[in-house]
Amino acid sequence: MHTLALDIGNTAVKAGCFDGPTLREMHAGLPAGEVRALVRRWAPQHVIVASVAEAAVLAVEELRDVVPGQLLAFSPGTTAVPLRNAYATPLTLGADRLAGAVGAAGLRPGRDTLIIDAGTALKLDLVTADGTYHGGSIGPGLAMRLRALHAFTGRLPLLALPAPDATVELVGDSTTQSLLSGVVNGTVAEINGLVEQYRQQYPELGVVLTGGDAAFLAARLPKCIFVVPELVLLGLNRILAYHVEK
Repeated sequence: MHTLALDIGNTAVKAGCFDGPTLREMHAGLPAGEVRALVRRWAPQHVIVASVAEAAVLAVEELRDVVPGQLLAFSPGTTAVPLRNAYATPLTLGADRLAGAVGAAGLRPGRDTLIIDAGTALKLDLVTADGTYHGGSIGPGLAMRLRALHAFTGRLPLLALPAPDATVELVGDSTTQSLLSGVVNGTVAEINGLVEQYRQQYPELGVVLTGGDAAFLAARLPKCIFVVPELVLLGLNRILAYHVEK
C-alpha cells in the first residue's frame, strides 16, 4: 500500500513516500508547487498532511481530487494517535513534536525514549515505556542562538555554523571562535546535561536525534544517541496507518 506523509513548512515541504511502513523516498525542501506532481507520480492510496492548521487544511483541499483514500490533516489537539497524550495543552502542541514522538515509539516500542529535535528550536520530548507522551522542553536552536547574539548586541558578528566535521575549540582565541564555542559547546553541554537528568529518572532511556542540525550535533554527542533524520515522517505515516486500519 502506497502512502504519502507531508510535513509543510513556511517555504518548503518534507515528503515521505512509503510502501507500507517502509520509507522508499524522502524529499526535503520540496517546493509546495511540486506536491501535486509527487502525488501523481507516487500515486498514494492515502495521504497525511501536517503543518499549521490553516496550511494543512488548504493542502488537503488541493489534493482531494487526486487521492482516492484517506486524506488526513494532522492536528495534535484533535487527531487520534497510537500513544496516550499526557500533554496538558494539546491544542498548543506542535505537530512535529507529537509526530516525532509517535515515530520514536514505533522504532522503540515498550521502551523509554527521549527525542531530541535540533532545528530552529531545540526540542526534547519524552515517551515512556507504557506508550505515553509526556512533553519535554523547547529552547533556542543553534542558528537562533547565533542570530540572537548578533541582534541583541552592538558589535558581535552574525556567524554561520561551521562544517559538521569542523573542530570548535573549548577556549576561543578570537571573537568568532568564542561565539562558536559558546553556542556549539554550550548547546552540546546543555543536551548532555539534560540527557543525564532524564537518565536519572529513566535509567534505560534511549535517545533519538532528528532535525536539520542533527548531523552537525551527532559528531559532538555520544555514539549511543541515534540519528533518525526521517523521524517525523515515520511518525506521520504511523499515524496515518492507525486511522486507515480503524
